[in-house]
Amino acid sequence: MVTSQLDTLTGLQWALYKAKAYWELLKFRLSLLVAFSCAFGFTLASPVIDWKTLSMLFIGGFLLSGSSIAINQVIERDLDKLMTRTMNRPLPTGRLSVQEALIFAALCFVLSIGILMQYTNLLTVGLSVISMILYSFVYTPLKRVGSIAVFVGAIPGALPPLLGWVAATGTISHEALIIFGIQFIWQFPHFWAIAWLADDDYKKAGFKLLPFGGKKDFNTAVQIMIYTLFLLPLGLLPAKFGITGIDSAVVVTVCGVLFLAQTFSLMRTGSRASALRIMFGSFFYLPIVQIAYLMDKL
Repeated sequence: MVTSQLDTLTGLQWALYKAKAYWELLKFRLSLLVAFSCAFGFTLASPVIDWKTLSMLFIGGFLLSGSSIAINQVIERDLDKLMTRTMNRPLPTGRLSVQEALIFAALCFVLSIGILMQYTNLLTVGLSVISMILYSFVYTPLKRVGSIAVFVGAIPGALPPLLGWVAATGTISHEALIIFGIQFIWQFPHFWAIAWLADDDYKKAGFKLLPFGGKKDFNTAVQIMIYTLFLLPLGLLPAKFGITGIDSAVVVTVCGVLFLAQTFSLMRTGSRASALRIMFGSFFYLPIVQIAYLMDKL
């Protein structure tokens, strides 16, 4: 079907067709969020912002994320065919071959590491490689083992702001660990809300991401609430340690309370609508909090 469609395309149409497929392969919005988190950590750590280094870090982080996500899709290509939410990705539909995806992932990775080597430091590069390995080759297969995958996946998911801080300072300080910790804990309600919503699809592929044996029940809802609750004190640590000020502490507290309030509905009803609100709440929480920290610092 795909081959017959390609045979009817002109040169320009074919190029646009492939470009769209590669665009989807790197998950632009997710990679953009990773790049933004890298830039956030760098800006927060920099007394004076080096805009050239910041721009190169942003590009390097974006490409590293794209490489990791592409490898993830290569590994899961047969499982993606089984799930409604992923069956239209470039590899399951045949719009890209495995070879094309691997070449693209390798190119993104090499470009990313080259940029980071030139504009940051070896520690940043080393942590970037560790992040890619953890996401692509550890977290990905663990998704079929159990909810330990969420813990492992939260590590590379929380590394971007730390990478930004290390790129600016060359060290892993307590400040870097604080912003890493906030993003690390945030991922548990984020991951589990998505897993709650996609549970039927995930079961088709054998994914086991929900805690307590993968059940959409009160115990899982309580776990989501507890991790969201942890964000309240964690969000105040940047102000406590002088990274930011009181203004961002107020914004972060309000966001944390609103985010936490959404979890009580899930505990009470266990409904899909409640899980959906938590998922969207997680989407809003992280960028708003990071922007608040930056505005307070700047």
